[in-house]
Amino acid sequence: MKISANAMPRRSFLKSAAISGCLSPGYWLGVKLEPKPAKTRSAFERVGVGCIGLRYQGSVLANKAAAYGDIVAVCDVDRNVRDQAKASFGSTPYSCEDYRQLIARKDVDVVTIGTPDHWHTKMVIDACRAGKDVYCEKPITLTIDEGKLLRDVVKETGRVVQVGSWQRSDSRFRLAVEMVRAGRIGQLKHVDVVLGKNKTSGSLQVKAPPSHLNWNLWQGQTPDVPFIEERAHYTFRWWYEYSGGQMTDWGAHHLDIAQWAINSLPVKINGVGSMPSVENGFNVAVDFKVDYEFENGVTMAVRDTGDNGILFTGDRGRIFVNRGKITGAPVEQLQDNPLPREDWVIYRGDNLKRPPRAGKLDAIVNHMGNFFDCIESRQAPVSDIESQHRSVSTCHLGNISMRLGRELRWNPMLEQFVGDAEANGWLKRQQREGFEIQ
Repeated sequence: MKISANAMPRRSFLKSAAISGCLSPGYWLGVKLEPKPAKTRSAFERVGVGCIGLRYQGSVLANKAAAYGDIVAVCDVDRNVRDQAKASFGSTPYSCEDYRQLIARKDVDVVTIGTPDHWHTKMVIDACRAGKDVYCEKPITLTIDEGKLLRDVVKETGRVVQVGSWQRSDSRFRLAVEMVRAGRIGQLKHVDVVLGKNKTSGSLQVKAPPSHLNWNLWQGQTPDVPFIEERAHYTFRWWYEYSGGQMTDWGAHHLDIAQWAINSLPVKINGVGSMPSVENGFNVAVDFKVDYEFENGVTMAVRDTGDNGILFTGDRGRIFVNRGKITGAPVEQLQDNPLPREDWVIYRGDNLKRPPRAGKLDAIVNHMGNFFDCIESRQAPVSDIESQHRSVSTCHLGNISMRLGRELRWNPMLEQFVGDAEANGWLKRQQREGFEIQ
């Protein structure tokens, strides 16, 4: 059975779920959030889930999705990873190396994607066109032009796509955003974001790819290069060919929250980075900093050293938030002056071009649960394509500026650099024949 994008599905999904292991239970606007027990559903009611990319975070996504549906298919270009994933779900799912076989299956209603970054956009587009709803890890794109195309395809197909920027579903980050939007620190003036250092390496060994890994398929649209073990799996994020270092790794989390609170888009970017020159080694910036100016006048400084997290500074106070805490005098004052719960709305992250809608609080409890709620309601999830395309575009802008070594001006309406043909050439990349995103 397929879930129509234009009608309410017949399946009954869970309305909420227990707080996931990566989120913290706590208080939201003075009301304690208690996890609700999962409801039991019949086999007929449960959706079929296909999981693409099952190493590291991909396996986490599969296990979270298993609370809402049955894992009926698994896909990974690494046979060892694929076989382990198949065994972990009772040895019953269909198993394949090529994701196109998975999304073509009629028993797959929903797809999770936990592959390296350079595959995200193509897989989401192909899954949407195949009639699937998709949960994809962040960052959702490798280039800004990929995001423009992806946004159009999601709109055209009417599919539900949730991006794994789960900090939007964490009560600390949500509270920080609401307090800034509600004026609890006065007028927001500046945001400081600390992401952490990029990894470095010496010259790494070129070798033959292992027999259990399809190296050609792993590379996809990226240049065909000799196999280096550290290009694949977790360390792919330290190569610009496949990712963007901390700017798109932690940045897809922290810059997303910062921009959600700023409620504007950048117009000026000045990035500085020390680029390594090690043959066959990690090539992301060794040290970096990026300064942004937004349309509404707010400035943001992104650094690689300091206390990992986000510091919001207004003309009447400051709030610091990370995955372990939210602090500041305005937070301490909530006990005596709580935020009115009825005033909360879900801001979609697109500069409020549409009127805000009254918010369901399910996303605070569970990011994957919000995705499945939205499959039923056909509403956009909390980490929707528009907001996540805009957030990761801000990350990409920082990388482009530091790699060019100069300040850039950006037109967020046209999504182009102003009077800079060279910089506009970085909005897309060459794609290897046979793996083009279109």
